[in-house]
Amino acid sequence: MLLGWHYRYYYHNAYAMNQYLASRGYMVLSVNFRSGIGYGRAFRTAQHQGARGASEYQDVVAAAKYLRDRDDVDRKRIGLWGGSYGGYLTALGLARDSDIFAAGVDFHGVHDWGTSVSGLRIPLDSSERVRVARESSPISSVDKWKSPVLLIHGDDDRNVEFSQTVNLVRRLRANKVFFEELIYPDEVHDFLLHRNWVRAYRASVEFFDRHLK
Repeated sequence: MLLGWHYRYYYHNAYAMNQYLASRGYMVLSVNFRSGIGYGRAFRTAQHQGARGASEYQDVVAAAKYLRDRDDVDRKRIGLWGGSYGGYLTALGLARDSDIFAAGVDFHGVHDWGTSVSGLRIPLDSSERVRVARESSPISSVDKWKSPVLLIHGDDDRNVEFSQTVNLVRRLRANKVFFEELIYPDEVHDFLLHRNWVRAYRASVEFFDRHLK
């Protein structure tokens, strides 16, 4: 990621979302977690990332603990949001640590590494790797999930299958976890229509306003 406006629209949209949250009175911490770019090959290819152990989630938790230790942050009102891989980490945070994260917005995130995800090489060629992949997924901890979540997804997503959200919703409903959905018919992973981004970001801030303010 970059420390400002990105040259690819998906990421500069996310940067704009963070600016929007800040303009609404939120303190925003954007985490360049391990396996991101800009810090060399070892950082980019960090061990045990994603389906191999979710090592990058440690960086998300560390960021939250940093916020909790600040005098100007209400430790009971820390939210979490992200898109795609960030959606995966958002869901993982809510599933594993609802005591830390009070609410979240998950844009088309991966919820089960045990199924194929387009464009990502997931090692599933042995029972042990399947086990690790499932344990690295939000669905493996969904029974601990308590915090409300807004799920946003296009049903023609070619990167993260729409079924990832459908299956998560079934589990959340069974566990009586509060959730809201914003589903875009015929929309792909990186939304094609600008108005869909605007609506999604506005819905996200309104969701946080209801559950964090």
